Amino acid sequence: MINSSSFQDLRIWQEAMDLTEQVYRATSDFPRQETYGLTSQMRRAAVSVPSNIAEGKGHRSDPEFVRFLFHARGSLLELQTQILIARRLKYLSEEKTDELSSRGDSIARGLNALINKFRAAGMAGRDGSDGASLSGQRFFESTNSAQPQPNDQRPTTIDQRLHHHTLHAF
Repeated sequence: MINSSSFQDLRIWQEAMDLTEQVYRATSDFPRQETYGLTSQMRRAAVSVPSNIAEGKGHRSDPEFVRFLFHARGSLLELQTQILIARRLKYLSEEKTDELSSRGDSIARGLNALINKFRAAGMAGRDGSDGASLSGQRFFESTNSAQPQPNDQRPTTIDQRLHHHTLHAF
C-alpha cells in the first residue's frame, strides 16, 4: 500500500467519524415515526463511510482499498441525499443542513483526492475499478475487450458511468 499507517491515522476517516457523530446527534431530534425510516437510513449511511474506509485499509491491498473508498463515496452520496430529504421534511434546520452538507462535501473532496492519488500511482483502473486481474496485472491492460477503442462510446470513468447509467436507466 502507499502508506502502511493505521486507518485511524487517516484524516479522511477521522472526518467521517466526526460526521457520523453529528448525524447521530441531528437525527436524535427527528420525529419518533422516523426511528426505523429516515433516522435509521441516515445513521447507517453515515456509519458506512468510515467503516468502508477502515475495511479497505485493512485489506492491505491498494486495489481493494480503492474499491472500498468508492463504497465509502457511494455511502456519502446516499447520506447527502438523505440530509436534503430531511431538510425538505423540515426535520433539519437550514443551518444544520448546511453544516452537515459542508462536512460531507469536505469528505467527498478528501475521498476523491485519495482515490486520485492511487490512480496517479497506477493502482486503480482508469474506469474507477480496482484495475486488477487475478494475476495482479491491470485488467484493462491484459484484456482487449476492456480496452476502449477510438469509436467506443462506453464511459471510462466512474463519474461518466454513473452519468451514463442515470441517463439510460429509464
